[in-house]
Amino acid sequence: MSSFRRILHFGKPYKAYAFLNILFNALYALFSALSFISLIPMLNVLFETTEKQFTPAKWEGFLSLQQYIKDSLNYYISSKLDQDIEGTLVFVIGLVLGLFFLKNISNYLALYFITYLRNGILKDLRNALYNKIITLPISFFNEKRKGDLMAKMTSDVTEVQQSFLSILELLVREPLTILFSLGAMLLFSFKLTLFVLLFIPISGLIISGIGKRLRRQSARIQEEQGDFLSIIDETVNGQKIIKTFSAGHHFKKRFLNATQRFYHFSNQLLHRSSLAGPTSEFLGIAAIGVLLWFGGKMVLLDGSISGTSFIVYMGLAYNILTPAKSISKASYSIQKGNAAADRILEILNAKDELEDTADAKPLESFNKSILFDKVSFNYDETPVLNEVSFEIKKGQMVALVGPSGSGKTTLTYLLNRFYNIKSGALKIDGISIEKIQKKSLYQHIGMVTQESILFNDTVFNNLKLGNPQASKEEVLNAAKAANAHDFIMALPENYNTIIGDSGNKLSGGQKQRLTIARALLKDPALLILDEATSALDTEAEQQVQIALEKLMQDRTSLVIAHRLSTIQKANVILVLEKGKIIASGNHAELLSSNKQYKNWVQIQRMD
Repeated sequence: MSSFRRILHFGKPYKAYAFLNILFNALYALFSALSFISLIPMLNVLFETTEKQFTPAKWEGFLSLQQYIKDSLNYYISSKLDQDIEGTLVFVIGLVLGLFFLKNISNYLALYFITYLRNGILKDLRNALYNKIITLPISFFNEKRKGDLMAKMTSDVTEVQQSFLSILELLVREPLTILFSLGAMLLFSFKLTLFVLLFIPISGLIISGIGKRLRRQSARIQEEQGDFLSIIDETVNGQKIIKTFSAGHHFKKRFLNATQRFYHFSNQLLHRSSLAGPTSEFLGIAAIGVLLWFGGKMVLLDGSISGTSFIVYMGLAYNILTPAKSISKASYSIQKGNAAADRILEILNAKDELEDTADAKPLESFNKSILFDKVSFNYDETPVLNEVSFEIKKGQMVALVGPSGSGKTTLTYLLNRFYNIKSGALKIDGISIEKIQKKSLYQHIGMVTQESILFNDTVFNNLKLGNPQASKEEVLNAAKAANAHDFIMALPENYNTIIGDSGNKLSGGQKQRLTIARALLKDPALLILDEATSALDTEAEQQVQIALEKLMQDRTSLVIAHRLSTIQKANVILVLEKGKIIASGNHAELLSSNKQYKNWVQIQRMD
């Protein structure tokens, strides 16, 4: 139930609705019991069994409450029957209808107000999940499958809605209905009610025994759903490779295996949960059967309870049966909802190791230099950087070259503080990067990567991510500076054109120029280029290179490149190999002093 309490914690802003729901549920339970009791005078009138009484009832204490109510009703009906039989019948029918109306209007109002509570919790839960995902470090997403995260955000939240929060209206209404009904039943017969009180916990134990494994099975189903969502995501994103390598059969087999497992566990879960209704109903009918036998003897043999009272008593007993059945089903829903809530709370409880410390301060400006001082880093147990030291002075262009896996991109990740360094120090203007508020750090950094990361929105909105406060004129000037304005104006709706998922309606060169324009609009003090032209053809590279030169002008830059044209003008070029800097200098110095760099340049020229 801890997960249930954590989810209900989101209901604090809606506690007024919770109070109103409890109030009307209590009224519903009260009127539910009274509506059955009100049948007694009507049945007495119909069967002419009303005891004639022409003196008002006397109050002799709480223990005589049953007799007082009975005598009061008999007195009222006896006096009315003598005057107007039809009017008396209309009165008792009106009493029954009125109480049933109040019962149902109370039920509606209880459901009306709990709607705001349920949907408010779901809205805030979704917002909390999304806000958490936005703030979690890159390492969290490297360890999780995208499909599993999507399943938690969608199907698990839906499961919480359907099988977890749906039982909120049962928490007050059904127990109170049982309580008020039992109270009314005690007024009729203590012996019969004692049997019902003994039966309820016994049936509850039987039903709860059936549902012990439900939570574990439900969690397994959600995991399997995350598995086939991951396969769908891989299939959609990898269509070109799947078709080129005729790998469709392999992915079909993976997906069929995943859905077969989901089918198997879903059947097990549904078979077990389906036992709730029939089991509770059979146990309830068994109780009714025993009550009919036991109560029938009391009516026919010793006359300790009248026939009309026994009919109403059985109605009250049935009034207990329905909510008891609902509660038994709700116990299954809680188990399923708990499993979904546990998976959701995995995200909400995830720790952000990169969260700003209490003494972190904003980076107001970048004035001097960035210093890597004996920085070491590893992914899990795999070492990537080994005591790397270098300095980027303000206004300099520093380039990183070396084979794949030498640690170039990892250096940019550390500078963006996507990860914490394992040892050494990384300082900006003498301030340790761990002591800088991340939000202020990102305000000074612009990044253009090999993969052009764009979003399914208009060109204009994609560019404005660089500076949400930018005017239309500033957006156009950034696009012109990035050599993007002309092709944008040739699009169907110019700057208002939707560019598709990941910008797939544009060519590689066009997408890259948009990312450069976005970076220009941000006007960052530090620019990071991670192989920004390596995926482009020669013509597109030339256009992007012109845009990059404008972007890097009078700016501090850290550049990773496989293309010689990108880094020839760098102030300092660092040659990395196996996580270490093996050489440094400008282009001319490295040509004459470093064999690896010279070989790399010669290979580039041959290309």
